[in-house]
Formats: sequence, structure tokens, C-alpha cells
Amino acid sequence: MNLMSLCLSFPVTGNPAEVLELIEHPLLELTGHEVRVRMRYAPINPADLNFIEGNYGRVSHPPAIPGHEGCGEVESVGPLVTSLEKGDVVIPLLSSGCWSQHLTAAEYHFAKLPCSIDLVQGSMLRINPVTAWHLLNKHVDLDPGDWFAQNAANSGVGRALIQIAKQKGLRTINFVRRAALIPELLELGADAVFLDDENGVAQAKALLAKTPLKITANAVGGDSAIHLMDLLSPDGMMVTYGAMSRRSLKVPNKFLIFKNLRLHGLWITQWFEQASSAELYEVLEPLAKMIIHHDLFTAVDEVIPLQDHRRAMQRAQEGGRKGKVILDLA
Repeated sequence: MNLMSLCLSFPVTGNPAEVLELIEHPLLELTGHEVRVRMRYAPINPADLNFIEGNYGRVSHPPAIPGHEGCGEVESVGPLVTSLEKGDVVIPLLSSGCWSQHLTAAEYHFAKLPCSIDLVQGSMLRINPVTAWHLLNKHVDLDPGDWFAQNAANSGVGRALIQIAKQKGLRTINFVRRAALIPELLELGADAVFLDDENGVAQAKALLAKTPLKITANAVGGDSAIHLMDLLSPDGMMVTYGAMSRRSLKVPNKFLIFKNLRLHGLWITQWFEQASSAELYEVLEPLAKMIIHHDLFTAVDEVIPLQDHRRAMQRAQEGGRKGKVILDLA
């Protein structure tokens, strides 16, 4: 007789608080290189909500188990597994399926973390911190003292970027929509925080003076993206990784003709699917160390049991949260 495990699934796309169902699924005997992980925690990210709604960059095919990231411990391994053993702390590298008490996949679909890492913080490692790390390391060469500018600086990626940049000796200009956010981002390590409006752009220009700005990160689009392009130096790059305003990216001709700006996109899910084991280690190893040493921290609003998933989805869609909503998968 097979053991059973609980997971969240949606039979149709729609409002996550309405369409998600808590269902049972069987735990089958492991074969070959399969690993079974007892999942412990999983954050609710905007991408998860969009996936359930049917508005994500990749089409969902219900019925499906959502959840782009999480953290757990290896419960058992198949007879051919060599890289993991029972008790190892891991994060899944799959693009969905983390909102489940158990997750079974081939061993190469998991990345091992230090056993001393906080599991809640580890559950939030794969997307936002890795996106921030990629923005700071994989697009232009930056030296200590160089500036980096971003909008949506209070987002998960934005806060991670501030902390990682500080460790690298980089300076950050950060744009936000509410003045109340400025003190907490300065305390987090931001060098400058301005309102995302024309006055804020003028203040940022005055701060930079003639100092080059090689790269900016755009998660908003619309006028906010234009503000970042206005700040960039000639031949600078803007990397777009989100579209929070749901407004199209409009590029004034002068920025292409007279500044020769470069516009790039970043979808970290796609990067994970193409990255080698060495590339994954290059990113995850230093970020895990930062979490352990408390140099990288993601704020948590509330940890909510899996059985109370409707309230969790509602809370994750509300404004004014203090951080991520986390599903406790126990």
C-alpha cells in the first residue's frame, strides 16, 4: 500500500484563493536516480500567483502543482543516487511543484545547501537573490565603488540586490513609490533612495554628477523605466526582469540615437534551465554563505500552514505586507 502526501493543486486557472485545492497524492517507490525530499517551507511569489491565474510567461496546464521555489530535507534516495543522501538540506531546481509535502525528482533537480542554513530563508534563495546576483555579475563589469541603479527597490529582488551590492563594495541608487520606504532601505544598506518621479531623477543625477552609470535594473516598465534610461551613461545597459506596472516598455528615440543604450531581458527561470552545475555552484554557494552569516536576509510577513492556504493566498495578494508569505508544508 502506497503512502500518501498532501499538495496544493489547481484544476483550472483563476484566483489562487479560489481555485487551489488541497489534495492527496501517492508516494511511489523510488527508482534509479530519483530523490524524495520532505519539503518544509515555500514562499508565495508573484510568479506563483501569475502561474495559477494563467498570466505567467509559461503556460500552465491544469491540473498542476504550483510553487517555483522551496526548501526541504532529503527523506530517501534511489539506488543509483550519488550526489545526495538522507538528511541533506536541498532546494528544488524545478520550475514548479514546490507546494507539496513531498517532491520526487532526479537528483540533478536539487541543489544541496549547508545544513546550518535557516530553512525559511533557504526556501527563498532560488529566485530573488539569484536574480539580484545575476544582475550584478553577468551583464557588465563592475568594480568596487561603481554605481548601480534600480526601481522597485523595496521588492524581494531589490532588497537582495542592495545587500549583495554592499558585500561587493558597489553603491546603489534605489527608486521607490512611497517615502515611508526610504529609511528602512537606507538601514538595509542602500546608498541612496529617491522617490520614483522627476524630482527623484533630478536628485539622482545630482548625486552621480559626472560619475558613470553603466547598468540599471528595471522591474516596473512605463515611466519608471524611462527614469532609469535617463540616468544611464552612453553605452549603458538596462536589464528588465519584471513588469509590475503592467505598462509596456517605451524607449525615447534620443536614448537609442544619442546614448546608444542597450536593452536586455532576464528571466531567471530560463537561466536555471540552461545553467551548468558549475554555474549553479558559483551562484548558490556565496549566497548561502551570506544567509548563514546574516549578510543576506529576506523579510517574512507570516508563515501560514499549508491547510490554511486560502488565507495565505489572500494575504500574499494584499498590499502593506512586511515581507514574504511562507507556506509551512509540515
